Amino acid sequence: MIVVIQCKDQVGLVSAISGLMAAEKINIVSMREHVDTQNNRFFARLVLQQPADVVVLRAKLESVLPDDALIQVTLQPEKKIIVLVTKEYHCLGDILLRNHFKTLGASVQCVIGNHATLEDICRRFDVPFHLVSHENLAKEAFEQELLNTVQQYEADYLVLAKFMRILSPEFVARFPMRVINIHHSFLPAFIGANPYRQAYERGVKLIGATAHFVTNDLDEGPIITQQIIPVNHSLSAADMVKAGKEIETAVLAKALQLVMDDKVLVFRNKTIVFDV
Repeated sequence: MIVVIQCKDQVGLVSAISGLMAAEKINIVSMREHVDTQNNRFFARLVLQQPADVVVLRAKLESVLPDDALIQVTLQPEKKIIVLVTKEYHCLGDILLRNHFKTLGASVQCVIGNHATLEDICRRFDVPFHLVSHENLAKEAFEQELLNTVQQYEADYLVLAKFMRILSPEFVARFPMRVINIHHSFLPAFIGANPYRQAYERGVKLIGATAHFVTNDLDEGPIITQQIIPVNHSLSAADMVKAGKEIETAVLAKALQLVMDDKVLVFRNKTIVFDV
């Protein structure tokens, strides 16, 4: 069982939480906490050994925590995701392989593509693929078709695995902090399209990738994880794209692992990541 807490900070929170668990004879396998002193905010993630009644445990925690406490209690069920793609295969291929061998930490319910390019690889992994083309459709009509397809399944998160369409605020609002994107640059540098071309023209010595939650602000949602690799003057923009694909795959895989394990807490436009 995993318990995730965020609330106003005050003296004695760790003692109150651990004391409650001791009184209920619930063993704490691990407990990580962080205090944002600037915002007076407390964050904690607990892994508990003994199963407990979720409703009862939540109520008892509410009784010892500040009134504004946000408490999430899960029995560690496998998360369900829907993957959105366009034509690039590297991130999707990694997700499908991990899903096949049950190392993803989630179950892929389906893949939705706005081109049919990746249908074959989904068929090979026996994962449903839905083509929702954007061609000859207004943005509103395309997103309604997208939503209709998503709603055929139960999903905890939508994963944009190189989905090269900008989603409207109205669509994103239906899935608050439940849409995960992989962006092919080390944000906040090179927001938007063609970041590798931008990086090449700027003559940067590092390129990277960023996984983040999607919000109404393009490529500015809370960052989950990032990585970088060195580059130099000998690499063309095409070389940077090739190198970037490997890091994009790794970053998205890491982000999914963190989110599926309930190790990412969001406060305003920042994340607290308990990556141990």
